[in-house]
Amino acid sequence: MKKILIISPHFPPSNLAAVHRGRLFAQHLPTYNWEPIILTVDEKYYEETLDYNLEKLLPKGLRIEKVKAFPITKPRLVGDIGLRSFFHLYKRAKALIKKEKIDFLYILIPSFYVALLGRWLHQSTGIQYGIDYIDPWVHYFPGSEKRFSRHWISTKIARLLEPIAIKKVSLITGVAEGYYQGVIERNPHLSGSCVFGAMPYGGEETDHKKLKELKIAPYLFKKKEDKTQLVYAGAMLPKAYTPLESIFKAINKHAEDFETLEIHFVGTGKSTGDPNGYNIKQMAEKYGLWQTVIFEYPKRIPYLDVLIHLNISDGIFILGSTEPHYTPSKTYQGVLSEKPILAILNKHSTAVKVLLDSGSGIVLDFDGEKDLQLIERSFPDIMKKFLKWVKIFDASTVKKEVFNEYSAANVTKQLVTLLNTVEENR
Repeated sequence: MKKILIISPHFPPSNLAAVHRGRLFAQHLPTYNWEPIILTVDEKYYEETLDYNLEKLLPKGLRIEKVKAFPITKPRLVGDIGLRSFFHLYKRAKALIKKEKIDFLYILIPSFYVALLGRWLHQSTGIQYGIDYIDPWVHYFPGSEKRFSRHWISTKIARLLEPIAIKKVSLITGVAEGYYQGVIERNPHLSGSCVFGAMPYGGEETDHKKLKELKIAPYLFKKKEDKTQLVYAGAMLPKAYTPLESIFKAINKHAEDFETLEIHFVGTGKSTGDPNGYNIKQMAEKYGLWQTVIFEYPKRIPYLDVLIHLNISDGIFILGSTEPHYTPSKTYQGVLSEKPILAILNKHSTAVKVLLDSGSGIVLDFDGEKDLQLIERSFPDIMKKFLKWVKIFDASTVKKEVFNEYSAANVTKQLVTLLNTVEENR
């Protein structure tokens, strides 16, 4: 087997969403003759809540190398795990590359700073490296234009460091093409020396089978026979709030049509561990929907706990962003949960095609900021249609063969194809 060293500072038992990228690649790479070695940071240096059930989803025999990191100081000056573990990761990676004769180095970002390890290790060992954009690095958040603000400084640092990190890169991948499109535009010289490829998160059916073995009970809300309960699980992106407000306006104007509806927002808080860090509550109160239609549980809960709440729900609510590149990874978990899905998505999101082709969801697609009135105008009719569909939904009618393209195994196969192309180019 060829050997691939995957650097992912966060890995199970971390409960951050990004850990599933490396986990799923590691599970399926051996099928395609690549042996993965995971290089991560010891979990005692993580700030987030740990989820040891996630370790039960890891493939048997997976080799995981863990390093130390500098601890969090008081006051908290540096929190980023990539910065705190940067030199520890470099030292261990260099030793592994030399001793194990690693064929390729693959770095998953964020943490964005670890992307610099690729350039440094290439310089010291000659290893070819790739970077996977789970999130865009150079990214303009609301407030990025305000001089000397936190977002302004982050954007400036990103624009300074990214060109250094990618100068000698051989492979750039992302959850969707839009995640790295800006990299190509800012660095046109890469078109002749670098391989690019977009791969969604993908879904893993064995996760849902494992759920039955663990016997986890739901605890955030109880099943109500007289209500249609939908679950939105995961963080809220900055540019998802404007379409959400359009939805709340529509529900408020047509309240009589939604008396049996409940939407439960799980893990949408301002920080991963704060049970009172509400992000949705204030907007829900503004439109008179709080604790009647809209419920929020801000604290992030473990991945398998999310799945069990999806299982007791009547349907899944997916909300995209005004940004065209954003493709919610929760789409694939929604399909595998065998629940009907209601999705409000940017029409350029690849998730639109997944849902429509598989017959697993009803989609209201919109074209960014300019289409917010369309959401407000169309949502009541879409929701009425969905509430009727929930009652007759039959999971056996979902075309799972369409979804196979988006399975974790097939996504990993796409990665291997890209790795082989890099090898041929060399």
